[in-house]
Amino acid sequence: MMNTLFGERLAALNQQYEQLVLRTNERSMPGNGIFFRYRYPVLTAGHTPLFWRYDLDERSNPFLMERFGINGVFNAGAIKLDDRYIMMLRVEGWDRKSFFAIAESPNGIDHFRFWDSPVHMPGTGEQETNIYDIRLTQHEDGWIYGLFCTEKRDPDALPADQSSAIAQCGIARTKDLVAWERLANLETASPQQRNVVLHSEFVDGQYAFYTRPQDGFINAGSGGGIGFGLSKSITHAVVEKETIIDPRVYHTVNEAKNGLGPAPIKTRLGWLHLAHGVRNTAAGLRYTLYTFMTDLHDLTRVIYRPGGYLIAPVGEERVGDVSNVVFSNGWIADDNGKVFIYYGSSDTRMHVATTTIEQLLDYMINTPADGLDSAGSVNNLQQIIDKNKPYIDPRGGVYLPDSPAWKKEKTK
Repeated sequence: MMNTLFGERLAALNQQYEQLVLRTNERSMPGNGIFFRYRYPVLTAGHTPLFWRYDLDERSNPFLMERFGINGVFNAGAIKLDDRYIMMLRVEGWDRKSFFAIAESPNGIDHFRFWDSPVHMPGTGEQETNIYDIRLTQHEDGWIYGLFCTEKRDPDALPADQSSAIAQCGIARTKDLVAWERLANLETASPQQRNVVLHSEFVDGQYAFYTRPQDGFINAGSGGGIGFGLSKSITHAVVEKETIIDPRVYHTVNEAKNGLGPAPIKTRLGWLHLAHGVRNTAAGLRYTLYTFMTDLHDLTRVIYRPGGYLIAPVGEERVGDVSNVVFSNGWIADDNGKVFIYYGSSDTRMHVATTTIEQLLDYMINTPADGLDSAGSVNNLQQIIDKNKPYIDPRGGVYLPDSPAWKKEKTK
């Protein structure tokens, strides 16, 4: 017979879990005209199944303790398959190890549920301590590819140093997100690679990669920014030449390092890219998201680069294991033009922001580029102020266009 404590706790946990999973998400109004945030995170550690975290056998777990604690779910790749919005998440346990797991939703903004089992990602036969931050690309060759960071301790580190690590780009492919074939890690001239993304189309008959060369695990060092390179093979991918297409720049949102997020979206005007930029502050590193666009035919030529960030952490997004961070490696563009941007906050939870292709194109084209100094910022601002003079109410605020007050002001 089930003891009272066990039964009461199990009933309470089940009720709490269902309330969380079935909670309806709400747009945060009025938004900024570029995208909408939502009231609640779309996935948290609490969304992971109870049968992952708890041994449900009363004989071996009479107090119904958590046996496998989940610390956070974040930094998810994303894809739409069979009308399901799917995220492949980085799940981190209390033991600091990360693994991949899949959750799906009928609408992309709420009611996400995890699949019963985590992803069993094959290894390469070499040492691999931690894997995380996967990017999913549905390639024109018919495969779905996952590119992710594979990390191990630096073998040259001194015994007292248990933090130094080496990161490389792992590659795997699948047809159904269940059975995965592990391929050889990407080879480049850089000693470390993280945030590598596979382009969705062949370029000159080759596989195209966006890379992030860096000297160390944390510091980019001589790594100049987001790179681009080609490989003849995907099963043993080798990029011999990396061309920096989005460089790091002093006193910008990407001064310390940057990396591409998900695979770019093809639009009528060019390839739309979402990236993360990192800058140093007195409180530590700050991660934000920004965008740029490359030419449809020459993927190394940037044609638009709006200044500043697109998304920065706000409110509870700023609080977590690694505070003041937003990071995205997954977005979904629907056939109707709607875009779902999935982003993790502070290495703890997942959020969604929604927009459209047309809104993003407007943002790309009409948002001024970074002026690169204070005078440039003032000039950008003054241009907007001058254009808005007919709408400025001397008492403060603005007139509505075509309002009687606006028409009266224009006739002066």
